[in-house]
Amino acid sequence: MGKLLIRGADLMTMRDDTFIIHDGAIVIEDDKFIFVGEEKDLPQEWEYDKIIEAKDQVIMPGMINTHTHAAMTLLRSYADDLPLMEWLEKRIWPVEARLKAEDVYWGSMVAILEMIKSGTTCFADMYFYMDEVAKAVEESGIRGVLSHGMIGVGPNGEKDLAVGRQFCKDWEGKADGRIRTMLAPHAPYTCPPDYLRKVLEIADELKVPIHIHLCETETEIKNIKEQYGKTPIQLVDEVGLFDYPVLAAHCVHLSDKDFEILKKAKALGIAHNPQSNMKLASGIAPVQRMLNEGLTVGIGTDGASSNNNLNMLEEMSTAALLQKVGTMDSTALPAGECLRMATIYGARAIGQDAELGTLEVGKKADLIIFDFSKPHLVPRHNIMAHTVYSAQSSDILTVIVNGQILMENREVKTIDEERVLFEAERTSKELLRR
Repeated sequence: MGKLLIRGADLMTMRDDTFIIHDGAIVIEDDKFIFVGEEKDLPQEWEYDKIIEAKDQVIMPGMINTHTHAAMTLLRSYADDLPLMEWLEKRIWPVEARLKAEDVYWGSMVAILEMIKSGTTCFADMYFYMDEVAKAVEESGIRGVLSHGMIGVGPNGEKDLAVGRQFCKDWEGKADGRIRTMLAPHAPYTCPPDYLRKVLEIADELKVPIHIHLCETETEIKNIKEQYGKTPIQLVDEVGLFDYPVLAAHCVHLSDKDFEILKKAKALGIAHNPQSNMKLASGIAPVQRMLNEGLTVGIGTDGASSNNNLNMLEEMSTAALLQKVGTMDSTALPAGECLRMATIYGARAIGQDAELGTLEVGKKADLIIFDFSKPHLVPRHNIMAHTVYSAQSSDILTVIVNGQILMENREVKTIDEERVLFEAERTSKELLRR
């Protein structure tokens, strides 16, 4: 791919030593950063295959959405204003039982299109027909951490184990390394202890992490306690879950004992989904306490049926405001921490912080470029605060993943946008007619 130079921008590197670089430059060769610094320090002898002039622009690492169900875009605004279990049992699960592979492909494609246009370069996804999601990731150029959702109660439990195992074997490391895989037992209330032990046997065999919903609602806590005499965290810990790398979605309701367990976990990432938690009235996750106690917390959108979009900029802003009002402390979750949650902490949560999450020489070339010449971003007192509290997805001009330009000046290069929008509309209508 040769050398690509981007110059003239302010850089938010997400590195602790030099978080912001003014008048910066970035050089990408193939799929990696080979220079990140001030433009004046560029090697004079280098020649470039392409130069992007980025005056009045801000560059940061691509955002990592740590929890999605991408194909649920097909159910966007289909079942709103309901409690979680009623939403799931009466509206979502009956429709999902009629899903076909083609539905998941087009639902995933429109989700990926939305994510690229709003600055997400990597997403952690749990759903069904995951081969179709993997194809969409491969074709679009985005990065995905993908897992087949397993339901351990009912007739398909053993089949889900086999499908999840085979998916990991088929797709781990594919698409030039952009696809990584996990095993995804849905939650303790759908995957009882004996079933979770079978999942962990596969995790042992394949050496892949676990993606699971934990402690999302008070109802979940109450039911698990009635059935097992302990919280979901305590239950899965007893099974041995936290001896493995785990990406835990939600963790809204945690006891002091739960915190002690999570702090001892082997390699734990928590996916905080503030808008979904608000919309389903699940509660406010104790994110500031999690961070204070050294836990790794990324940000996720959850599916578009409970959000209702996949916009990580909105999610950052909501996360910050929710912690401030939830703790009644205006200093809680400042902008810099939100940015880290969306980038380097998210990379850590999915086990890829050695390659992703910062603008740093040697890391994978995933970045987004903002146009900061807009009225709502002027004057430029604090670019971190502007990004979290003021920026809009429409301000994102360019998105690069693995060194490939996926969007430039708002034009998506790797997806036929008109066709994807048409097929997603058609597919969703056919799904609901079934």
